[in-house]
Amino acid sequence: MCEHHLIRATLVPEIARLIADRFGISEDEALGRFYKSATAQNLADEENGLYGQSALFIFGLYLEELTGEGEKGSKQ
Repeated sequence: MCEHHLIRATLVPEIARLIADRFGISEDEALGRFYKSATAQNLADEENGLYGQSALFIFGLYLEELTGEGEKGSKQ
């Protein structure tokens, strides 16, 4: 059973907001995109401890997944 589902329940909306802001999309669309990502699958994995990281850190991982480089060399 998911022991850290409450932690993830607070992280995911914040990650969706960050994605929505970054890409100029709705939070619903951002949530859908995030849930289809490998980053979201990793967040759901109880054993890797990703749920213990900040929303901003996980957002960075999501960007790396999309671009292969994340925030390297770019500014917001």
